[in-house]
Amino acid sequence: MYAQLRAKGPVHRIHVPESGDCWLVVTRDAARAALTDPRLRNDIAYSSSWRTDGGHAIGRNMLQSDPPQHTRLRRLVASHFTAGRVTALHPRIEALADGLLAALPSSGTVDIVSRYALPLPVSVICEIMGVPASAHGTFHTFSNELVLPTSPEAGAAASAQLEACIRELIAQKAAAPDGTLLSDLAQAAAQPDSLTPQELSGMVFLLLVAGHETTVSLISAAMYALLTHPEQLALLRADPALLAPTVEEALRFHTPVHATAFRFAAAPLDLSGTPIAAGDSVLVSLAAASRDPLHFTAPDRFDIRRQQVSHLGFGHGLHHCLGAPLARAETAIALRRLLAHHATIELATDPAALTWRTSTLLRSLTDLPVRLARRRGTTA
Repeated sequence: MYAQLRAKGPVHRIHVPESGDCWLVVTRDAARAALTDPRLRNDIAYSSSWRTDGGHAIGRNMLQSDPPQHTRLRRLVASHFTAGRVTALHPRIEALADGLLAALPSSGTVDIVSRYALPLPVSVICEIMGVPASAHGTFHTFSNELVLPTSPEAGAAASAQLEACIRELIAQKAAAPDGTLLSDLAQAAAQPDSLTPQELSGMVFLLLVAGHETTVSLISAAMYALLTHPEQLALLRADPALLAPTVEEALRFHTPVHATAFRFAAAPLDLSGTPIAAGDSVLVSLAAASRDPLHFTAPDRFDIRRQQVSHLGFGHGLHHCLGAPLARAETAIALRRLLAHHATIELATDPAALTWRTSTLLRSLTDLPVRLARRRGTTA
């Protein structure tokens, strides 16, 4: 569908269930232009007709804000996700990955999503934030329902339950600071002109949810792409230097975040030849842009040796994904440790039988059954 739309033009009028009519951007040039146009704002107050975009976000977060509020909020947490801070986390991420792999059977069929791709990033972001291990599973259940709701009612219920959990965690950290990111945010909120209670809840919600959902999707999709392209898997096994390019190609080929948060036109503008009226809603498809044939040779081919993979998998501009370094590191480590641990990994089902959970925001596998054979000398 994206390919058909791109062939007809860069911007199209569509209807999004539970939200409404909006403009969809599907080419890479138009996407970059939209993501850097200051007239397209993230604050829904600029919408002429919408009061909600159909989601169940908690509090007030960076994705719903524009400068100077966005700048202030991002500055509060940006230092925790720098390349240097993420590099320092590598040993811990590796230890968590190895622990999960050791718990897998030495051979047989395993769901790599529930046993590996999911618990790894959940554990990492929860440890960074300071969420107790006992709450990891509950937190993800609510998060998953929020991001890919089974129904509007279920999404609303999950939002209320997760908000209650977040408020309880904030209260605990405020009463007993422990040096974790959530604790630091709770302390910052106690300072004048720092964080409002609504912004604090929104910040915790965004970091916890965005801090793992996309990475779960990315690890799963990267492994799926390798398993359905065995020649590419063989290349990676033969040359570990292809690990980073593999992550980038997976981001391009199976873009986890299909589209950005909605933008709203604060003033009339021309977007790649399409007039956008003030108050109109705009959705930028990162997935469509990352397969634009004008920028990628044979865009529907998964190629880990592809040169200059300038995709938009993590967005672009002011709202470029804050956690991109962490997501890249977790995915690279997850793939490297899994391949090192198992001599044989094969898809255990017909690819057509797999289920992809979809929304305007995310696309992810519900499960990924694989057959494993452990390397000789590796212990459980």
